[in-house]
Formats: sequence, structure tokens, C-alpha cells
Amino acid sequence: MSLDIRLFPCLSDNYGFLARDTATGAVAAIDTPDAAAVLADLEQSGWGRLDLILNTHWHPDHTQGNAAVKAATGCATVGPEEVRKAAPLDRIVRGGDVVRLGDTALEVTDTPGHTLGHVVYRDAAGGQAFVGDTLFALGCGRLFEGTPEQMWDSLRTLAAWTDETTLWCAHEYTAANARFALSLDDRPEMAAHAARIFAARERGEPTVPTTLATEKAFNPFLRAADAADFAARRAAKDSF
Repeated sequence: MSLDIRLFPCLSDNYGFLARDTATGAVAAIDTPDAAAVLADLEQSGWGRLDLILNTHWHPDHTQGNAAVKAATGCATVGPEEVRKAAPLDRIVRGGDVVRLGDTALEVTDTPGHTLGHVVYRDAAGGQAFVGDTLFALGCGRLFEGTPEQMWDSLRTLAAWTDETTLWCAHEYTAANARFALSLDDRPEMAAHAARIFAARERGEPTVPTTLATEKAFNPFLRAADAADFAARRAAKDSF
């Protein structure tokens, strides 16, 4: 069993994702930044169905397309309870739950910090994870609701996954994140990694997905020494 995953840009810097279980053809949209973009990519995919919306958190740029996409496809909406502040849900999930997409088991992990109820979805068997606004390539989400300690714990939870895990991050922030990372890290390999990112963006190419191994090697937030060091780095990034 495995997932086919489609990435498409929407809004100013979001990514939308469609994931298809190859064994059964079941399809999920991970968040709905823009209903028209989700439905257009679904049409382009030729997959012919949408079974689920999987919301990671309540922010409008992740939920505002729920109603229109559900109305167009008849899919079910799934997400943490906080999503109900912004959009209706058919099923509430929390850490430890499993969402079935056909034959694929998507494990739900609580990752508070960016928001208090943020969750991520991981296909552990296939090594794929949809991490929303918890972890970005070379970055992490702003702490709009949670504490540095909560976000640090969330990042450490993700860091315990296998290094080969592919991370599908919800925004294209990597060039800006790379400039901040360079301010903290003068290793030649960091400079080379940043140069690859800048070149990809000059070509208009996405820097998502990334891998956990790459982020553990270069992401300044995963490389923090402890929660206090993380808090200092997050505060510095906020004013960078």
C-alpha cells in the first residue's frame, strides 16, 4: 500500500495536497486553502473522487474551502475539535487516533504550538507525513496560541520519526527561513543547502516536500539545544 501525492500552490504561499491510496483509489485533500484550487487539481488529477478532507488546524487558510469542497464532492470532513471555530466537521480526531484512507492508515499526532489543537497526519508505513504549520523546511510555525515549551515538545515528537520520513509542509517559506538559518549557522554545508534552495526558488520550483533527515541536519529549530534555546530562536526569527 502507498500514497500518490499531488502538491499545488494556492493563495499567496500555501500548498494544497491531494493524497490517493493506490490500492483502493480513495482520495483525501489535506486542508482546503482555496476551494477552487482544490477542485481544479482534483479535476486535473483524473482521480474522479474525493472521500475526505483532513484539516490540520483551524486557521482560515487551511479550512476556508471546507464547505465548498464538501458541497461539490460529498466528502467527509475530519480534523481536530478547534476546526469547528471556522468550519463544520463530520469527525473530530486527536492524537492517537487513526484515519483510514482506503488501505492506508494515517496516524494522528497532537502538535500544539502554532495553535493549541494542531494535529498532523502520518502514513508511518509509507513514510509520508502532512505536518501543516508545525514544521516547515528550515522553519516552524509561529506560536500564535501555544507556548515555546509546547512547540518544542511537538517538534521533538516529529524528530523521533524515522529520518526517511517525507514531510509535506503547508507553506512555501523556505527561502526566508534559509536566510534566518544562515544567520545562525556558518557551516559550509548549510551555505550549500541554502544555495540549492535559492536556486530552486529562482526557477519557480517548490522546496516542499523535505525529509526529516534534511531538517534534522539544517533546520535551526530542530537543532536547538533545549526548550529555552528554541524559545530564543523562535523570538529571533519573529523579528528577523
